[in-house]
Order: sequence, then C-alpha cells, then structure tokens
Amino acid sequence: MQKVFNVLSVAGFVLSAGMVAGSVMLYSRIPSITKHYMSELQTELTKVVTDMVPGKIDDVMPELPTSTGAAVPGGIKSPF
Repeated sequence: MQKVFNVLSVAGFVLSAGMVAGSVMLYSRIPSITKHYMSELQTELTKVVTDMVPGKIDDVMPELPTSTGAAVPGGIKSPF
C-alpha cells in the first residue's frame, strides 16, 4: 500500500510541477501572443475596410453640380 501512495505522490508532484512550468511559460509569452493576434486582426480589418471604402464613397458622395449660378451681388469691395 505504501508503494501506491508513493507513486501517487510522485505523480501529483510531477503534475503540479508541470502546471507551474506551463503557467510560467505561458505568462512569459503573453506579450508575443497578444502582438501576433493584434497583427492578424489589424491585417484582417485593413482588408475589410479596403474592400468596403470604394463602394461606400460612391453611396455617400452627393451628386456634383454640372453648372454654377450667378455671382453673389454685394460681395467684399476691393480697396484697389
């Protein structure tokens, strides 16, 4: 029975040490993982916005006039 308890205690120690080592490794890599995902997100958003902008510009642009009206009378008088 003592051998079973010894095996279980060694297994528990190995699991605990593995979890601590994995947590430390993951915690130390968080900045690089975050930078990687932010870079991917920025690339994807750039593609989406680039695809959307040309079509949306035509939708929101008002129709430009083809001719102009008469000059506004009584404008600023030139001192010359």
